Amino acid sequence: MRLVPLTHARGAGVGGGSAVFGGAVVPVCAGSVMQSPARGPRSVIYDTRMCELGEGPLWHPLRQQLFWFDVTGHRLLSQHRGEALDWRFPEMVSAAGWLSRDVLLIAGERDLFLFDIETEETETLVELEAGNKVTRSNDGRADAQGGFWIGTMGKKAEPGAGAIYRYYDGALRRLYDGISIPNSICFSPDGKVAHFTDTATQRVMRVALDAEGWPRAEPEVYLDFTGQEVWPDGAVIDAEGRMWLALWGGNGVSAFAPDGSLVRHVALEAPHTSCPSFGGADGQTLFCTSALQGMDAGQRAAFPAAGMTFAVPGVARGQAEHQILL
Repeated sequence: MRLVPLTHARGAGVGGGSAVFGGAVVPVCAGSVMQSPARGPRSVIYDTRMCELGEGPLWHPLRQQLFWFDVTGHRLLSQHRGEALDWRFPEMVSAAGWLSRDVLLIAGERDLFLFDIETEETETLVELEAGNKVTRSNDGRADAQGGFWIGTMGKKAEPGAGAIYRYYDGALRRLYDGISIPNSICFSPDGKVAHFTDTATQRVMRVALDAEGWPRAEPEVYLDFTGQEVWPDGAVIDAEGRMWLALWGGNGVSAFAPDGSLVRHVALEAPHTSCPSFGGADGQTLFCTSALQGMDAGQRAAFPAAGMTFAVPGVARGQAEHQILL
């Protein structure tokens, strides 16, 4: 067991939660990332707290509550009934899945650990490159079979320093190595296909899964952004099988059909959008984290909402986040 002292801050409220920032759903032509905004659901700022590297939004279906991370700030953030919640850890944390109403599985620098939201107690489940001081966790998500996929990467994005793992049936197994920046981990509604990217390659991959959720073939290219000034980051698949992909450098989230064709783009007031998630009472709100990382002073002045967490209601219906089974 690893008990970690936490700094837990509770705010009186979350300012700016209803401020509209003009992001709109943007129809786009194949091969284009951005065009002029069209009428459609508008983005709002869900939470005004700025994250240097916002990541890993998770809508907890039992608690009806969004959790997300500021990776380099060592923080897990949430809201509950208008109250801002903030848990601080002694190491970087980046992704989570849910085991029960009160317990999350969190990916940290050295391990996957259990975190009780109410008692704030933590317990190591399994070590994750614990002897490697170069790496940390990054993107992760639970699959339909109750497993948890998690990627690691160099703390300075060292080329090829990371890997992608799956925790399932009590064991952690490495699936792919030589990964620089693992992202876009998400799954088709039928649980038969997994997606992931090494952001540095600008290509999103997909791989067929067997009945237990293990890869049964070699990954193939699903989306290719080579030569464009955007990089695939976090992603989620909606109930219709469309991928909603955050584009680092792309000012928003783009939706792609299963055949890879571009369906639409949701523009957000942050150049470095990092990871989307569906949630809300009806499952039709698209949440997305963003980051200040990599922005100079001029960019920060031009995008005052950068680093905040956004919400866009009525875009599509998402899948409920799968429960992790230990």
